[in-house]
Amino acid sequence: MAAVTPLIREMNRGDIPSVAALEAVVYDQPWSPRVFFDELAMDNREYLVVTNGDKRIIGYGGLLVVDDDAHITTLAVAPEARGQMLGKKLMLALVEQALAVGARHLTLEVRLSNSSAQGLYELFGFEPVGRRKNYYKSEDALVMWATDIDASDYADRLASIRSDLEGEQL
Repeated sequence: MAAVTPLIREMNRGDIPSVAALEAVVYDQPWSPRVFFDELAMDNREYLVVTNGDKRIIGYGGLLVVDDDAHITTLAVAPEARGQMLGKKLMLALVEQALAVGARHLTLEVRLSNSSAQGLYELFGFEPVGRRKNYYKSEDALVMWATDIDASDYADRLASIRSDLEGEQL
């Protein structure tokens, strides 16, 4: 049986119960379904989901855009779906979405203890610029930025990531 290629698409209101359930599994301070409904209702937000062959949501990510800055608001992959490059694929889709709406810079916060996520973000050119004390209740967040994502060297970075992902699918 051939492996099913995950599909990344825009999140819709009907996805929210599944996204909120996954959120509760992945995060110790999960957003409520209401937060996701509010986020989807805003014009400057972009949310994506990753589905598998049976249409089950196995990942999601969000983006807040203000002028030429975009903020990755959330990114999650179901524990049982990790190790399949879904975080990298979802991150690439979010960056491409940010570029499509005119963003020039990206930012996010990540748990200081989450070195695997930090490694993913560094792959996309994010660099640490500061800390937010107790951002995650009892843990600091590392603030990271990727600047000039509309420049040719960043386009080369994305092309390299895309190529690596395509090589993984062979």
